[in-house]
Amino acid sequence: MDIENSSEVEKKIYPKFPEALKVWFKLGCISFGGPAGQIATLHTEIVVRRSWISESEFIRALQFCMLLPGPEAQQLATYIGWRLHGIRGGIAAGLLFFLPAAFLLWCLSLLYVAGQQWPLLHAFFYGLKPAVVAIVASACLRIGRRTITSSRLAFIALVALLLLILHIPYPVVVLGCGLLGFLLPPEAGGADLVATADPTKSDWRKSFRVALVIIGIWVLPVLGFFLWLGAVAMPLKIAFFYIRVSLFSFGGAYAALSYVSLHAVHNWGWVTQDQMIDGLGLAETTPGPLLIALQFVAFLAAYYTAGNLPPLLSATLGSLLALWSLFLPSFLWIFTFAPHLERIARNRRMEGALKAIGAVVTAVIAALAFWFAGSVFLKSGTSTFCVSWQPLIITIFCFLALRSTQVEIALLIVLSGVAGVFLKLVF
Repeated sequence: MDIENSSEVEKKIYPKFPEALKVWFKLGCISFGGPAGQIATLHTEIVVRRSWISESEFIRALQFCMLLPGPEAQQLATYIGWRLHGIRGGIAAGLLFFLPAAFLLWCLSLLYVAGQQWPLLHAFFYGLKPAVVAIVASACLRIGRRTITSSRLAFIALVALLLLILHIPYPVVVLGCGLLGFLLPPEAGGADLVATADPTKSDWRKSFRVALVIIGIWVLPVLGFFLWLGAVAMPLKIAFFYIRVSLFSFGGAYAALSYVSLHAVHNWGWVTQDQMIDGLGLAETTPGPLLIALQFVAFLAAYYTAGNLPPLLSATLGSLLALWSLFLPSFLWIFTFAPHLERIARNRRMEGALKAIGAVVTAVIAALAFWFAGSVFLKSGTSTFCVSWQPLIITIFCFLALRSTQVEIALLIVLSGVAGVFLKLVF
């Protein structure tokens, strides 16, 4: 997508709300390709084909959403819906952007736990894992070019990577590096946002009231489940953990995946390394935000630690509370800060903090790529260093395909899974 070279479309055609609902549902069903593909789809459908907002407004909204924790594409849809129809428009756009994917992934998760003894399904995931490694590595390079634009940011990224390797908590690394970027003198050549007139009045008191309402909306259902199930129930543990994830997931899904992997796999044993990679692969084959992979983790964790609940009910409640905690903060950020967009983003000190956080994001994704690669390429159960060559070859092929062509990620995932089935049948 080349937004900068697109023709400027300043004439806006505001749709009626029912018409917008149809488009938001369509986008929720076709938004494949991760954040880059989803943003490109939004640009084509909203700016080019329908002229609902102007080119400059789209760019400003995109820049704003990239500064926030959480899934930027879903937040961008929420912001556009808010600009068109206020809070109800933002709610509709944000929900419909991920609900179709959430339902589809719930079905795939159910198939996954039901098919643990299916050899062909196991073989499919054997081929899927190397493709996931290639996707994460490619994302690291792509995001790194965008976030590490100076020697200062390269140093911050290196320090962040070392801290993560030493198991310093991810939120501490993010906040510490962000504070460092805020305190350092601003770098020369910082680019300002594209300026457009914002018709929404900047009223912080109203924004504060909206924020309190959204926080209350999150608390009340969780409190109800707490009174019903108790604090030790896995769905409640998921709700409390995932709200922390959503608040600190700067850099989108890959950063959040790294944070969840550290705790859900290594510290608590909710899922295994292989299951974590399987979830990311499934999320890559479905539309919607890549953060939806964490719904799969929640489903498995609640299914296998159901307590007194039936496993499927526990898994479904875990999935719902995961979605509730992961995506509700996106509405909090948009509805609270969007009216003050330009004032916040034009502060040079804030720009420095956000650039530093961007460098940390690259370090987080690099750590995630190394961790995935180790679990896929190194044979387990051996006392010596031994590499599995079949998944390594699949990864190299997928990485080259991602870097040299416009291949669809969902298609690449499917082909890799088919390759895994072929290898298991032949060898």
